Amino acid sequence: MTRRAYSRLFSPVALRGHSLRNRIVFGAHTTNMAVQGLPTERLAAYYAERAIGGAAMVVVEPMPVHPAAVLTRGNFRHSDDAVVPHFRQVTEAIKSNGAVAIQQLYHIGSHGDQDNAFHAAWSPSGMPSYHDSDGSHAMNEAEIEQTITGFVEAARRCHQAGFDGVEVWAAYHGLVDQFWTPWSNRRDDKWGGSLENRTRFSREIVTRIRAICGDDFIIGMAVNDEPDVEIALQRESISEIIERHDREQMIDYVTCGSGSYFDFYKLMPTFLYPEKLGVDLAGTLKGVVRHALVTAESHIRTPDNAETVLGEGQADLVSIVRGQIADPHLANKARDGRTDDIRGCLSCNQMCWGRRSRDYWISCVVNPSTGRESEWGGDRFMPAEIRKSVLVVGGGPAGLEAARVAGERGHKVVLTEASSHLGGAYRLAGLQPRRAQVTDLIDWYERQLGKLGVEVRLNTYMEADDVIAEQADETILATGSLPPETGFQKAIPQRAELDGLAHGNVHSTEEIMARQVRPGKRVIVLDEGGNWKGCGTAWKLAEDGHQVTIVTPDPLVGKELQRTAADFPLRRTLAGLGVKFMVESAIIRWNGTTATIRSFIDDKETDIEAETLVFATANHAENTLALELSERGVQYREIGDGAAPRQAAYAIFEGRKAGIEV
Repeated sequence: MTRRAYSRLFSPVALRGHSLRNRIVFGAHTTNMAVQGLPTERLAAYYAERAIGGAAMVVVEPMPVHPAAVLTRGNFRHSDDAVVPHFRQVTEAIKSNGAVAIQQLYHIGSHGDQDNAFHAAWSPSGMPSYHDSDGSHAMNEAEIEQTITGFVEAARRCHQAGFDGVEVWAAYHGLVDQFWTPWSNRRDDKWGGSLENRTRFSREIVTRIRAICGDDFIIGMAVNDEPDVEIALQRESISEIIERHDREQMIDYVTCGSGSYFDFYKLMPTFLYPEKLGVDLAGTLKGVVRHALVTAESHIRTPDNAETVLGEGQADLVSIVRGQIADPHLANKARDGRTDDIRGCLSCNQMCWGRRSRDYWISCVVNPSTGRESEWGGDRFMPAEIRKSVLVVGGGPAGLEAARVAGERGHKVVLTEASSHLGGAYRLAGLQPRRAQVTDLIDWYERQLGKLGVEVRLNTYMEADDVIAEQADETILATGSLPPETGFQKAIPQRAELDGLAHGNVHSTEEIMARQVRPGKRVIVLDEGGNWKGCGTAWKLAEDGHQVTIVTPDPLVGKELQRTAADFPLRRTLAGLGVKFMVESAIIRWNGTTATIRSFIDDKETDIEAETLVFATANHAENTLALELSERGVQYREIGDGAAPRQAAYAIFEGRKAGIEV
């Protein structure tokens, strides 16, 4: 798209006395970067980079308003004015770079986290948590008033800290939504029953915030679309509620997301879901509000998506979160007509939600500067003081990132790759169903290397003499890894090799995805990773018409994908394709046409007939060149799978680090 095609996206808009320079919002999401409840330099630099990159409005992650609302280790302090000077660092970082600064305020009601809160979860009617196995405490009137005061006091602190406004979290069946929803609000007092009563809680919150923070203070509200859950509020009901708030001009904007605690998978939808999930609700609300702006969010990854949403009149603003985590300069690049330079989000959730789900601060697979902006100077590069010649051996994700960053810093870079294409084994991941964003990333690297003048030599296998002959000032080895050919399974470590391996018809996922072999009609996939390596290969095989059985030592298929909120929709997809699951099991024998599976639960053995056995197990480092160079005293840096086989995020991180350090 040309710059002219983004005319709506880059038109300014007024929001309660503020002028947003464009329609791009960096919406609220938990970064978990606070320490002991206080914002940090890490957090300020993270948000500053997105403001520098052109976002018009930055909504800082949710602040719990009460001890019962604490959800993560990195939550801000909820009842302490000590946060105010620390927040000023954040607001100054955002506002000095041209963006409006908003703070989200939240209470998750019944869906609390006892490990972090050590406080009973509070809810309108004592309904159970969908976050864990706990129940909740039904609030009395004094506790309701205490919670409203918590929202108001949090807004006061935000105002004092320099925020331009707050966003009240009424989404995802949090506490506000629990008061709105008849299923969770079974009260018979003034806080329950009629729409007037069920909305009293939210109306009191925003009315009192307005009274204490003034007429020029922005108040937004976040809601969600959950059409697939019968008991959740549907669009008609949400429209009625938001229209009521809008009619009385209580709110200045409303943000529309997807999913909820009832269906957490759609809350941060992976590539398994369609894009633009929050748009339908946004379009519905556009038809009822007369004063508030409407923001669409949820899986709006690209400027093209955003322009389409605005052009169709479905929203006034668009929130691009993971897209700006992946490339904080997305807005400026789109504005300047450089969409080819935007590093696209993979919609994988591996390092954003994947790290947050384990209560770490977030990062990004494709952008390791995420969360490290204060250490690395943002997602930008300082020119090298001394221009060097740099040789990068290996064109997988580690080598690509090392070559790109070294080139960005002004070094003269040569990248060699033994095969006929870049991407290494990672390219094979992009051949799995719905994962073309991986190959898009590799194409992005190729474009960037071309613009930077990096010399790329394909079909070039490097030995020690070749490396020495280059006489490079710096050598970076990114030689990748190879699948084992032994059939070894971690689940039965006493067996160094699969019994019956010599019968053949045993292949790696790499061989299958590279189409180096033709699998038979019936295929068994032995998956010890519980991630996309095995699961994505099984999906591809099933889509191609094979009868697939997944055998895993884990208690469920896709175990490692739980933290990315991809496991259930994946299992549903696989089941729909007829894939069979055998969990908590291992393959103990193979005779070329039959695998004997042993259950760890009862030690029973089952014979499964198949023409092909596929192993998705840990690789081993291809470090032959490193060993040769070490023997000859040649200095080098070793990164990625060549150092130790891992997932792509760590290869790209090490590539970035090597490119910065040379």
